Amino acid sequence: MDDMDAGLMPPPKKERQIKSKERVSKHGEVFTAEREVNAMLDLVKQETERIESRFLEPACGDGNFLIEILRRKLAVCEARVQKKQFTQLQYEKHAVWAVSSIYGIELLPDNAEACRQRLYHYFCQQYERLFGSACKSACREAVAYLLERNIIMGDALTYRRVDHPDEWIVVSEWSFIGDGKVVRRDYSFSYLVATGQGGDLFSDIPCDTFPPVYFLNLNHQAYEN
Repeated sequence: MDDMDAGLMPPPKKERQIKSKERVSKHGEVFTAEREVNAMLDLVKQETERIESRFLEPACGDGNFLIEILRRKLAVCEARVQKKQFTQLQYEKHAVWAVSSIYGIELLPDNAEACRQRLYHYFCQQYERLFGSACKSACREAVAYLLERNIIMGDALTYRRVDHPDEWIVVSEWSFIGDGKVVRRDYSFSYLVATGQGGDLFSDIPCDTFPPVYFLNLNHQAYEN
């Protein structure tokens, strides 16, 4: 008789905190365990549950911190749907807003891509669970686009991209205005770090500003000339 037949739960799987000793030696790569992630985020619990509150993880790995932040924000959106405070469209707007507020910079390309996919699939899972066949492909595409821009393959110490070493890291601010429109402003990460200012991630520094776009139209085509 095994543990399940005996009515006992099997022991929890041990979290993997390293991928290989070589990666630890070469890059210092050690993943933060779920217990520590939650303990640290609980120190700023109110902020993790504010849709518009921005988080940037400068060495995000495959997203242990970011996935938990997204989970908490989407849980707030879902609770408002359950209480009839949000329609589907309002959920979509605020869920996309939640995704737009999460940023990561990661040195290793496989981790960066894994982080994007992890966040995207979690969003889709929650979205489809709530709305099923009524889900919109435009909403999924907007989330995919935001994650492509917000999860950056780069070196937070040199401020350079990994996939394009001759380019500086650029971080996009997404400001929701009016009836679901979004203004994108692009900032050089080196400027953001150099300001050393507290409070908001973004401040009064040089940036490129783009015309407002409806949140369900956020994609590459929206910014092509």
